Amino acid sequence: MTEPTEPNGEFESVLAYLKESRGFDFTGYKRSSLMRRVRRRMSQIGVDNYPDYIDQLQVNSEEFVSLFNTILINVTGFFRDPDAWEYLRDHVLPGLLAERRPEEPIRVWSAGCAGGQEAYSLVMLFADAIGVDAFRQRVKIYATDVDEEALAQARHAAYTPVEVEGLTEGQLEQYFELQGSRYCFRKDLRRSVIFGRNDLVQDAPISRIDLLVCRNTLMYFNAEMQTKILERFHFALAPKGMLFLGKAEMLLSHARIFEPLDLKRRVFRKAVNAPVSYNHFVSPGFPQRRNRDISGLDELREHAFSASPVAQIVVTEDEVTALVNAQAEVAFGLSERDIGRPLRDLDVSYRPVALRAYVEQARLERRSLRIKDVEWRRAGEVVWYEVHVNPLVGKEKKLVGVSVVFHDVSSARQLLTELEHTNRQLESAYEELQSTNEELETTNEELQSTVEELETTNEELQSTNEELETMNEELQSTNDELQTINDALRERSLDLDEVDEFFESVLTSVQVGIVVVDREMLVKAWNRGAEDLWGVRREEAEGTHLLNLDIGLPLAELRPAVRDALADAGFHTEIVLEAINRRGRATVVHLRCGALRGANGESQGALLMMEETPAAP
Repeated sequence: MTEPTEPNGEFESVLAYLKESRGFDFTGYKRSSLMRRVRRRMSQIGVDNYPDYIDQLQVNSEEFVSLFNTILINVTGFFRDPDAWEYLRDHVLPGLLAERRPEEPIRVWSAGCAGGQEAYSLVMLFADAIGVDAFRQRVKIYATDVDEEALAQARHAAYTPVEVEGLTEGQLEQYFELQGSRYCFRKDLRRSVIFGRNDLVQDAPISRIDLLVCRNTLMYFNAEMQTKILERFHFALAPKGMLFLGKAEMLLSHARIFEPLDLKRRVFRKAVNAPVSYNHFVSPGFPQRRNRDISGLDELREHAFSASPVAQIVVTEDEVTALVNAQAEVAFGLSERDIGRPLRDLDVSYRPVALRAYVEQARLERRSLRIKDVEWRRAGEVVWYEVHVNPLVGKEKKLVGVSVVFHDVSSARQLLTELEHTNRQLESAYEELQSTNEELETTNEELQSTVEELETTNEELQSTNEELETMNEELQSTNDELQTINDALRERSLDLDEVDEFFESVLTSVQVGIVVVDREMLVKAWNRGAEDLWGVRREEAEGTHLLNLDIGLPLAELRPAVRDALADAGFHTEIVLEAINRRGRATVVHLRCGALRGANGESQGALLMMEETPAAP
């Protein structure tokens, strides 16, 4: 069957670009599945047509990796299709091992190995059959694929619990080591597997292979490419080599090079061409011994020769026509007048076939010749002959003539033609069935791949949801803590407001002027007594440097006392200063200055208490 091609050639241009730029030849792949995978990748990145996608490939080298991962569906598993693997273990391996000497090496090729599960399944199969030590000494497994990313995973040989679900507890314990959350294949057995890149379409096959495993890989190729790959597999296999295919690959149309051992499980043996044998025909000559008791033998012989159902001509040693039977007269228009004439003068000498050369060869080499597929057109119909040219040897092995017999094989030819036509129809039907089966299998694997992707996405979403729930709980806990802190701050704020109100009441109730400064001599408190004394409002005084206040108090004389109070927490002094109050009248101020002691026992500022004493007149 021929695969449909893209009408405008745009899709073919994508394949040509991949072949020229990266050396990947996808032209032999089935167009329906190949176009579907490329279209899927184009939809993922929002590209609508093939020319734009070629532009995307040219500007973004990472897109090649994503495209190849989309095209090369690496759907595999350990002992996939268990029934087929059981047949391989119980029937194929014992026969393969029995045909080889105990020390003879065994070469195995896993073509299209994907993530390596199939190759390691073969390791376990052979190790169980001949033992681990004998396996390491005798068996070499070559595992190939075109996907470098899949080969990297295969070389790493580490698999998740989901990927090893099909294995038994005994197999996991014997052949795997649990490292973290992954199962790693035994390193000593891993060394017997050689992984490498091999393109079944372009690269040369590995030779002298005893068992070739290529499962569900051929179904991605069209019929022509499958034929080429199978011919390479036939070359790769050693005599009596085995071929193990996937359940989607029937191989019915290639029985000439592979013999089915179990068609249901897709196990085949390399067919070796048997020697060709020839059927030799005995020339109808005259008997060497004459029975003298029978009368009329010459007439009897003449009538028997003439009545022969096949056309026959006999010529002498020097190629003169000696005998012509009735069938030859009817078939080639000969008559009794032609007897005695040289063969070269007769039309039959050059049609339906050039007889003279064959007669000469039979005469000189003294051996029979057979000329097949001789076509003769007469009266509007086509007759097919098989011509036998036989030397006639007499006494003392002397050549007496040459017999030319024309066997009419038209009926057999027609039956053969009908058989070939029927076989072609049957082969076409088989190929259609196989193609449909492969297409279904491809679709099934694509669906399986999609399901796995969806499961992975679902797990990621579930993990993200769990993380969000955890973050929500943490935020809720933080919110509760902040609420508790907020309530505590609110309570302390109320307490602080009460203290401020109490402190304000104290400052307001004291009749003398009270001024509090910090260590920078900035005014921190200025009560109503100070306002009445100096005429400066509280809002104007607080936050201002004490020595920068414009009041009637000689602040320069006050500076030493304030500095001593800032330096010594135990400092206290009383000073009497002459000043001018807010009314502009001279007055005497009795001032007490002391340190403002903090909780740590050190001076945090200075406290000034001012009381006006009227000046003497």
